[in-house]
Amino acid sequence: MEWTGLNELREKFLHFFEEKGHLRLPSFPLIPQGDNSLLLINSGMAPMKKWFLGQEVPPRKRVTTCQKCIRTPDIENVGKTARHGTFFEMLGNFSFGDYFKHEATKWAWEFITQELKMPVDKLWVSIYEGDEETRKIWVEEVGVDPSRIVTMGKEDNFWEIGAGPCGPCSEIYFDRGPEKGCGKPDCHVGCECDRYVEFWNLVFSQFDGDGNGNYTPMAHPNIDTGMGLERQH
Repeated sequence: MEWTGLNELREKFLHFFEEKGHLRLPSFPLIPQGDNSLLLINSGMAPMKKWFLGQEVPPRKRVTTCQKCIRTPDIENVGKTARHGTFFEMLGNFSFGDYFKHEATKWAWEFITQELKMPVDKLWVSIYEGDEETRKIWVEEVGVDPSRIVTMGKEDNFWEIGAGPCGPCSEIYFDRGPEKGCGKPDCHVGCECDRYVEFWNLVFSQFDGDGNGNYTPMAHPNIDTGMGLERQH
């Protein structure tokens, strides 16, 4: 694995997805523009809700950004773990009715294993329970060892924050080793300790959620990914 500085890592990611036909956009303001459902921008996709929902036409069907975010629900975990922060930068690649699971998984794996040269034997993948389509893609198309894929429920592998676009997700974890773990015999991917760090979330945005558990399928499924710049670094 090659060491990179924070600025170099940010540029590597954005350039990689520019090469895949994505339009690079600057970070949007932290104060939502024309969205009363949020007080602050809390994710890379939040400023793009209208594009996801088809309410406005995006400048391109493929976009990549490094978005400044503030996520107040994480504040209680700041200082307790090595992976939580209230203010952070979220790297993301987005598709508005263009590509979907096949490309998102393939490009994520290509970036972390070929561009960043992360060791495959330290990587784990999680999928949403019942999403066998995604498992098949990871194994048969991307080439991930099926023994390194774990299944999780809605609490871990269904992404939504408030109202707006949401859906099942697939996450990529890095194993920092047992010395970083909690020492419990059942320590595993998804444990709250600092051994397995989730650093990239691939959200298969298929629904418009009202924030109260009601989901309306979107006419055109989208891709919303988020890789924490500070976690990756």
